[in-house]
Amino acid sequence: MRHSWTALLGLSVCVMALDAQPRPKSTASLPPIQLEDQWTTALVKRDVRTFDQLLAPSFVYTENAAVMNRGEVIKGVTGPDKVEWARNEGMKLHDFGNVQVVTGVLHVKGKGAKGSFDRRYQFTDTWQRRNGRWQIIAAQDYVIPA
Repeated sequence: MRHSWTALLGLSVCVMALDAQPRPKSTASLPPIQLEDQWTTALVKRDVRTFDQLLAPSFVYTENAAVMNRGEVIKGVTGPDKVEWARNEGMKLHDFGNVQVVTGVLHVKGKGAKGSFDRRYQFTDTWQRRNGRWQIIAAQDYVIPA
């Protein structure tokens, strides 16, 4: 019986120690300006799951003269072009409460069917807090001429 109490006490101490460890933040609690950086990481990793979480079901996207829906965007960012490097530059947050707009420049480098590419996109992403988490509801990119 004495060994059982000792084991139980040891287990309790371990559980309390584990509970005291910092837990990684859920993406649901991150603000849009930090979620923008998850987008760039997902581009490089071709991470469909991240795009699926970030894009609202009725998401709409405009790039130059093309308009795309959620499925078309996910297919495009995981398509034949391979993004090897991506980062955001000069991001600014415009706060409207349950809607936030992030502007900035997305810089991507990689390889595609036509060889290497180095592109910069001026972007405007509109985020909305939906069911306790931020999702992109609309985005507009403009390819900055080289």
